[in-house]
Amino acid sequence: MNPLIQPKNASPLILIALLLACLPFSPGARAVVPAPDGGYPGQNTAEGQSALLNLAGGTYNTALGWASLGFNITGNFCTGVGAATLLNNTANENTATGAGALLSNTSGAFNTANGAFALFSNINGNQNTGAGVRALYHNTTGNTNTANGFLALFSNTTGFGNTANGVGALQNNIGGDNNTGLGQGAGTNIDGSGNVCIGQGVHGEAGVDDRTYIRNVNTLTQSFSAGVNDYVTVRLTDGRLGHTAVVSSRRYKEAIKPLDKASEALYGLKPVSFRLKKELDEAQALGFGLIAEEVEKVNPALVYRNGKGQVESVRYEMVNAMLLNEFLKEHRKNEQQEKTIALLKKELQARAAHQQKQIEALTAGLQRVSARLELSKTAPQTVLNNQ
Repeated sequence: MNPLIQPKNASPLILIALLLACLPFSPGARAVVPAPDGGYPGQNTAEGQSALLNLAGGTYNTALGWASLGFNITGNFCTGVGAATLLNNTANENTATGAGALLSNTSGAFNTANGAFALFSNINGNQNTGAGVRALYHNTTGNTNTANGFLALFSNTTGFGNTANGVGALQNNIGGDNNTGLGQGAGTNIDGSGNVCIGQGVHGEAGVDDRTYIRNVNTLTQSFSAGVNDYVTVRLTDGRLGHTAVVSSRRYKEAIKPLDKASEALYGLKPVSFRLKKELDEAQALGFGLIAEEVEKVNPALVYRNGKGQVESVRYEMVNAMLLNEFLKEHRKNEQQEKTIALLKKELQARAAHQQKQIEALTAGLQRVSARLELSKTAPQTVLNNQ
């Protein structure tokens, strides 16, 4: 078996043993005399006063600096570079670089601290990474945190799953979980859980959970122009960002059919005026719209739901399409009525013209009769004299 191919689920000890088996020892090779400086049994290396002083059974550890790994007894695969790094460590696979890094750690494993006093207070937190002076400084029992930058996640003690990248990012978080801060000072006001702060100086708010703050998105005004820019959308179920450009194309649709009477649900809707609660709009500006719960009663397809299945908002784009359908239906009715009126008008005009002709013909006949009568009145009378 090729020792460089790692067997599935092989332990680090097995892998190292396989690698050692590949070293080119010659038949006449002998141990180096005197032994290399800092080399100790169990593949341990120590340089510095009291480095690995109390080791008793631990293997593959490296301690460089005063008292580094000083109280490590049985821990394996640990590396401490700098004075008092991993001083109290008893666990496995921790790496500390920088004076005082992971100094208080006892049973926490799989931690990495790079920078003076990074993860300084960690006792039994696991799978933490602190890169930067005093990064995760106060963390004691929190797990799976990542901090990159001077004072990043500085105050965190028990919070887990936090990610901070940038000087002072999430600096004031103490026990909040699953927060993300990206950028210098990002999330410095955050003390809740599930919050996201992106951008330099995006501090967030105290006492809130599951909020997202992004630098610049509320500072730039741009006019909408089709084909030039578009609307960014957020999917309520999982927060996925997207845009509206492709949703109108036939390429993305199936089961297409006219709305017909479906749009008549509009007549059951009840528009209202309202003001948002102060926590949503401090100015409480007057607004017009619909109440989603009321719209749901009319047609459940006309509302959006959040990730918890709760009614969240009205699908106004569908309402707009329904309004258009009802407008077109009325427009077609009006067109048909106009056509009917035009036909009636034309028929009336034809009848009127026919009647006019009849009147004119009758008038002409009457005139002829009248003329004859007049002639008969003025004709000379012949007197018979043979009486």
